[in-house]
Formats: sequence, structure tokens, C-alpha cells
Amino acid sequence: MKAIVYNTYGGPEVLQLKEVNKPQPKDNELLIRIKATAVNSGDYRLRKADPFAVRFFFGLTKPKKQILGGVLSGVIEHTGKDVKLFNVGDEVFGSAGMRFGTYAEYVCLPETAVLSLKPVNLSHTEAAVIPFGGTTALYFIKKAKIKSGQKVLIYGASGAIGTAAIQLAKYFGAEVTAVCSTSNLEMVRSLGADHVIDYTKENFNDRGEKYDVIYETVNKLPVSECLKSLKKDGTLLLGAAMLKQMLRGCLVAMVGKQKVIFGVIKESAEDIAFLRWLIETDRLRSVIDKTFPLEKMAEAHAYVEKGHKKGNVAVEIN
Repeated sequence: MKAIVYNTYGGPEVLQLKEVNKPQPKDNELLIRIKATAVNSGDYRLRKADPFAVRFFFGLTKPKKQILGGVLSGVIEHTGKDVKLFNVGDEVFGSAGMRFGTYAEYVCLPETAVLSLKPVNLSHTEAAVIPFGGTTALYFIKKAKIKSGQKVLIYGASGAIGTAAIQLAKYFGAEVTAVCSTSNLEMVRSLGADHVIDYTKENFNDRGEKYDVIYETVNKLPVSECLKSLKKDGTLLLGAAMLKQMLRGCLVAMVGKQKVIFGVIKESAEDIAFLRWLIETDRLRSVIDKTFPLEKMAEAHAYVEKGHKKGNVAVEIN
């Protein structure tokens, strides 16, 4: 089968299209023919081992897993003899998690993986971009216990996580303020944001508004800046925090009433099924900036790494 392989850490050019052995499913596994995947910030960070600590988990001198890719949409071609939850021919979407391997024509996953039947109203390309931003945003929003009437500010509202967070926060009844750049203002409005702020022209702290929840999705805003507009008993969500931000967040939580939530998310099949329900009831939609073919994966990575994508970047596998 065709797959994008990398044998060394580095720039987008380390991603090479190669022929590799097609995986064989175990008794409890599904063989999925992948129709589409996506490129997210986590993918390029693993590719380049940024931060360096990535190497302690994924290979000190070279990557242990040579095929990246954490999300997919595709069709089940074969099931192991013990599989009960899915059938051959089912169209599914979801996350491979730390197994990775979705930058390929096929992947094998346990039937208990983070998978659900694909939403009937989405194409494979549209479905593949949902899991990364969707499960991440859902995890943090559930942790914050967002409820009707609360004021929520989302910083980095035009990215994969931000676009999902706007829609999820609105579903849970929040009044949403989205912060993004000029070119993305209309897009985030179309997703349901009640207020939009162009960070290139205005600092949201200058408005004097206080928020119940501030969700910083891109790790570009200092914790101290977030706290200026957070209520005294509010919740700060650090969706992309590194060690420095985590330590600062711990200190804030220790000395005051404000909650600070960060860390690695936990995904579940139930989360994917919930996102599917939201999509099929027109409460959540995918946002795709660009679509690349599998053989242009290096170009897709280079584009995502620039940090200016609107929503998601999809990769189609024909």
C-alpha cells in the first residue's frame, strides 16, 4: 500500500511517499481503507520533534513510528473474527490516537478505538477533519462545565480547535466572543460567534469585559494576559500549553479561586458518536481551508506549519 513515511525528524521534506506492507487485522481489529485524513499542529510537531521532549516518548534519535496521522474517515474492508461492533462496508470516522498510521491507504484499529459511523451528511473529506479539533474542544469545554448564559471567550477561534469550540460552546448555551485575525472575522461569525474581535486591531482586554471562561487554543497569549479579563471565579482553558504555561497555570490555581485546566486530552468513542449526532442535527459543521492529495503531504505540512490556516487542512487518499 502507499503511505507517507518519515525515518528522521526534520522539515516537511522528510515526509516521503513509499510502498509499505498492508497491515493485517488481529481478531479484535478492523482493517479500514482510508479515504481521507488531516494535518494538524500535533502532526508537524511530532515530525520535527518540537519540543525536544517529544523524542523521549517517540524515539530519541529517530521516530519509532514512521507513519504519522491521527485522524481518518474511511470504509471497513475486513473485520477480525471477534469483532461485534462494526461490519464490513461500514463507513467510519474517528481517531487513531497514539497508534497513528493514518497517512496511508490502510490502517488496522481495535473495534474499541475512538471510532463511530460516519455522519451521513458529510463526505469522507469533511468527516476526517472533525475528530482532532472536535474531541479536543469537547474535552476542555466539558472540563469547564460550560452552561447556558455564561460568557466564553475563544482565542485562536479560526483554527481547527477554535472553530469546533465556537460551535460546541454555542450548543451548551454560552455567549461566545471569538478572537481571530481580520481575514477570519466573517467565517467565525458564520459558525455562531456572538461577538468577534480582530486581534490585529484591538486587544480584547481593552473592552473591560469579564468572562466566565477563556479558552486559549493556540498557546500564543501569555497566561497573565488571559487572566486580565477572566472573572475572579472563572476558568482558564489552556488548550495548547507547554511546560512554562502549565507551571504558571498551577501557580494561579493555587493562590486564587480561578481554575486553570490544561494537559493531554482523553478521547472516547462516545465523544465521536456525540460529534456525529451534532453534525447530523446541523449543530456542528466542518471547516476546511485546503485539501491536498496524499502525495502532496509535505506541502500540506508546510502550509499548516505557517500557522494561518482557517479551520482544517484535509488530505484525500484515492
